[in-house]
Amino acid sequence: MELLKEIWSSAKRNKLRTSLTGFAVAWGIFMIIFLLGAGNGLINAQMDHMNNHVKNSMKIYGGQTSKPYNGLKEGRWISLDDKDISTTKNAFTENVDIVGGEIAESSGQSISYGENYVSPTITGVAPEYMQIEKYELLHGRFINNLDMKEQRKVIVISKRIAKELDKSYERLLGKYVKVNNFAFKVVGIYKEDESEQAMEAFCPFTTFKTMFGKGDKVGNIIFTFHGINTLEESEAFEKKYRQKINRNHDAAPDDESALWRWNRTSDSIQMDTGISIIRTALWIIGLLTLLSGIVGISNIMLITVKERTHEFGIRKAIGAKPMSILKLIITESIIITSFFGYVGMMAGILANEWMDATIGHETMDMGIYQETMFLNPTVGLDVCIEATVIMIVAGTIAGIIPAWKAARIRPIKALMAN
Repeated sequence: MELLKEIWSSAKRNKLRTSLTGFAVAWGIFMIIFLLGAGNGLINAQMDHMNNHVKNSMKIYGGQTSKPYNGLKEGRWISLDDKDISTTKNAFTENVDIVGGEIAESSGQSISYGENYVSPTITGVAPEYMQIEKYELLHGRFINNLDMKEQRKVIVISKRIAKELDKSYERLLGKYVKVNNFAFKVVGIYKEDESEQAMEAFCPFTTFKTMFGKGDKVGNIIFTFHGINTLEESEAFEKKYRQKINRNHDAAPDDESALWRWNRTSDSIQMDTGISIIRTALWIIGLLTLLSGIVGISNIMLITVKERTHEFGIRKAIGAKPMSILKLIITESIIITSFFGYVGMMAGILANEWMDATIGHETMDMGIYQETMFLNPTVGLDVCIEATVIMIVAGTIAGIIPAWKAARIRPIKALMAN
C-alpha cells in the first residue's frame, strides 16, 4: 500500500509526464484495434457476399460467337440446351459434382392471390439449385425430384413476394396462387437476400419448360466441382469446359465470347488472396502504430528516470536499497501502462461497436439490388487483450533499463546531477 501511495503521489506531482506516457499507451492500443476492426468490416462484407453461393461452382450463359467456324459466320447467338447439361455431367466426371439448369422469364409474368398481385421473375430450376445458391427457407420446402418428374405446378416464393400477396405471409404456405393463368401451390417461402432483387419465384425446371414451350433449351447451367485449388487449375478447367460446349454449337473452341462464364472458384481464390494482403497490411500498420507507442513509452521512462535522479540519490543516501528503487520504477511503469492500456482497449472496442451500430448496417443502393459495404467491423477480444498485454510488457521492459541504471547510480553522483 505504501508503494502504491508513493506511485500515486508521484503521478500527481508529474501530471504532464504521466499523461504523455498514458496517451502513448492508450493511442497505440486504440489505433491497432480500430484499424483491425475497420479492416474486418470491409473483409466481412465481401466474405458475406461470397457466401451467398458455393465457392467451387460455375455458372454458364450462352453468348455470341466472335469468330467464323465451320463455314458459319461470327455474331451467332448461342442458346444452351439439354445436350450441354449432359456434356457437363458426363464429360467432366473427374471434377463435376452437382449439375442443374436455370431458365427464367420476367416479361409479363404475374402472381396473384385474391386481389393482390406482383410481377416477379419466374425461374425454372432443378432441386440442386438451392444447394449451390444457398437460399435459406423460412417455411416449407424447395423444389424436389418428384416435382421435376411429375412436372408439378408448385412454386417457392420470397418473403417479399409473400408479403405483397398476404400481410400474414405464413398463411400462403400450402395455398394456391395464380401464376399467369395457372394455379400453383406454394410449397416454400425463402428468405430474400438484400443484395438481390428478392422478386424471384422458383418452380420445377420441367414444369417451366412445358408451360413456356422452351423445348430443349435450358437457359443457364450451374454446377459445382472439386479438385481445383489454384487459379491456374481453375483457368485450365474453364478452358477445357469451354472447348467442349463450344463444339456442341459449332463455335470455335477458342472463342471466349460464345460462352459466358461466371467462375466463382477463380473469384474466390482471387478474393482470398486480396483479403490475405489486406489483413497483412492492417497488421503491419497496427504493429507499427503499437511500436510507436512503445518507443514513446521508452523515451518518457528515460526522461522520468533522469528527472528523478536527484530524488533517487537522496533515497540511497538515507539507506534505500537499489532493489527498492528498481521495484518502484518498474511497478509504476506496469501500473501506468496497464491502466491506460485498458483505457485504450475499451476506447477501441467502443469505436468498433459504434461503427458496427452505424455504418456496419448500411447498404449501398446499386439500382436493382443493394450491396452491403461494411459488415461487423469488430475485433476478437483475444486480439484486444493480446495487444494490451504486448504494450504492458513493452512498457515494463522500457522501464527496466533506466530503472537498473538509476538503482546502480552512486548517491553522491545522483545528488550532484541536479
